[in-house]
Amino acid sequence: MYKDITIELTVGFFTLLLMLKILGKVQFSQITPFDFITGMVLGNFVGDSIFDKSTNVFEIIFSIFLWGLLIYIVEFMTQKSLVLRSFFEGKPSILINKGQIDFQKLKKNHLDLNQLQHLLRKQGYFSLYEVEYVILEQDGNISVAPKHAYATPTKEELNIAEKKVNLAYAVILDGKVDKQNLKELGFDENWLMLQLSKLQINDYKDVLYAEWQVDSGLQLSKYEYSSSQ
Repeated sequence: MYKDITIELTVGFFTLLLMLKILGKVQFSQITPFDFITGMVLGNFVGDSIFDKSTNVFEIIFSIFLWGLLIYIVEFMTQKSLVLRSFFEGKPSILINKGQIDFQKLKKNHLDLNQLQHLLRKQGYFSLYEVEYVILEQDGNISVAPKHAYATPTKEELNIAEKKVNLAYAVILDGKVDKQNLKELGFDENWLMLQLSKLQINDYKDVLYAEWQVDSGLQLSKYEYSSSQ
């Protein structure tokens, strides 16, 4: 019994990973209700089949790939048709329009004012009257356009001189060197060891995390058990 469960669970796990890789699903915070349902069904295929003695490994694989094929077909159709896209993924809904709360839109989306306040507070707005527009997106999050008085001023408005933006590259993670990022920076391990030696660090394994940025140079965090800088 345990052998069968191990085989079915392992096969199901890697089959699901392969299917999700093929479908190219978005992050969980970005999924639509349709994505959520299809993901649950895929997971249930594996979960239910593990304890169903009449189901074999090939039936699990067939079920997952058949369901994945149906998802792929629907995704393809939604890319080609705006009508189908709206049906399966839904459409954004304007909950506050020009500073006015649209109660009918709230009701249609099964939201009450307390829930709307909660969503706004998560965006940093503690009054309904601080916002000009609030749009409920397909994934259940909101996009907010604040009123002019409550908007964050831009650097252009504050007349702050333009400054080039430089990316920070992680060069050590969990005591291991990220050789790809070093190469992107045009450095090598000899250069990195030289930088570490200046900080009295003789081994990568003493470094929990290190990154390089043009503006700030090398910054790092050591493991707690390592000596202080």
